[in-house]
Amino acid sequence: MGRVLVIAGSDSGGGAGIQADIKAITMLGGFAATAITAVTVQNTLGVHGVHPMPLDVITAQARCVLEDIGTDAVKTGMLGTVDVVETVAALLDEAKAPAVVDPVMIAKGGHPLLPDLAVEAVKSLMVPRAALLTPNAPEAEALTGLSITDADGQRRAGEMLLGMGAKAVLMKGGHVDGDTVIDILMTPDGETVLESERVDTRHTHGTGCTLASACSAGLAKGLPVHIAVAEAWAYVAEAIRRAPGLGGGHGPLDHAWPVRK
Repeated sequence: MGRVLVIAGSDSGGGAGIQADIKAITMLGGFAATAITAVTVQNTLGVHGVHPMPLDVITAQARCVLEDIGTDAVKTGMLGTVDVVETVAALLDEAKAPAVVDPVMIAKGGHPLLPDLAVEAVKSLMVPRAALLTPNAPEAEALTGLSITDADGQRRAGEMLLGMGAKAVLMKGGHVDGDTVIDILMTPDGETVLESERVDTRHTHGTGCTLASACSAGLAKGLPVHIAVAEAWAYVAEAIRRAPGLGGGHGPLDHAWPVRK
């Protein structure tokens, strides 16, 4: 059982954030502990409020876990402000475990979750600390300044992010037009292409959080990054296909599908 410390925001609707992280890590055989960065008021229709946690409380949560339970990997999600980014970067140094950094910037419904100044902090502080960085196309565009419209654009952005210090980059292609979704895992040693037919559904809330957390579970168990990513990718693809159809907006995945087989 791999231990994962998740440092991210809470989603009251249960589809993304800490709630999705815990479900995904558990389903893939890991143990999830958490340090909550913000409490959000949201459902499938959107984010209706964001209430940041005090910096000392974020730090206290993480250190309390690290001093007793320990961790084999860290997963970061919604950070929200420059101060939180700086606080979490310091915690990654304390944890001394591989970090999966999900550079959460915009909620599924379009609500901004990271101001421009904090994007710069993510570039300088989080990207170099990432054992695995998991940006979607808009996030990668914000981090690199490049336009991403196809797989070649994904590769160019991934190469730049590797050059910025990330040890591995999973360039997600869900926001890139086309009937096929192409995700590309890039490392200094080469790339792995993960490809599937696009599922026509509005129930994709929390996909990014879920994928990053699933990857962190694999890394926490000691799997090589390409195997951890492949297992996580297959898990999320099935969770999307089995989405329960909850809510009137962007609904959640079925995180617990492995126990429903």
